[in-house]
Amino acid sequence: MKDDTEPVILDDPGRIKALSHPLRRRILHRLRTHGPATSTTIGEVVGANTGTTSYHLRQLEKYGFIEEIPERSTGRERWWRPADTPRDLRLPAPETVAPEDRAVLDELIRVAHAEDMELFRALPAEYERDRAWARLSRGFAHMTEEGLASFYEAYIRLLHEHAHSREDAPPGARPVHIRLFTLPADGPDDRPDVRPDVRPDEGE
Repeated sequence: MKDDTEPVILDDPGRIKALSHPLRRRILHRLRTHGPATSTTIGEVVGANTGTTSYHLRQLEKYGFIEEIPERSTGRERWWRPADTPRDLRLPAPETVAPEDRAVLDELIRVAHAEDMELFRALPAEYERDRAWARLSRGFAHMTEEGLASFYEAYIRLLHEHAHSREDAPPGARPVHIRLFTLPADGPDDRPDVRPDVRPDEGE
């Protein structure tokens, strides 16, 4: 049996395009966070009519991100849930993407970065409201390219070790946004006055 934590490259332009639409991403997030739903209930959450949500649900189904629940679907009411997709789904390296498909990949990256920025903007308020769940760590180190790659893979393994699916989550579990990013400290945007080794709960 194939290990579901083995990295899988998202190299199908159709699947990349399916994930690059902001509304589809909101729909998929809603299903992953709150569980099965119909196009009507999803539409109420995302502010779209049933016809629009039904179309985007079919696109997500077409490319294997969600699936219908036959035993719950009756007549025109169709219930949807996230499909069993790889846990470690990665974007392809830009140089491996055909020139005609590069714009699709760029759009997915742009949309994902916009979502990340929204999370960063929400962090200060969430940190003050619930520090047990809004955690933050900042670090600084000198690493080789190989060492940084090894650190990244170790982080992914640790994430898989502690993560649960919604169906298998133990009592008390909550959905949590998790992000990791690294940036060269000697790049063009270097800011010498930043103190990267201080955590918010350590004070000044």
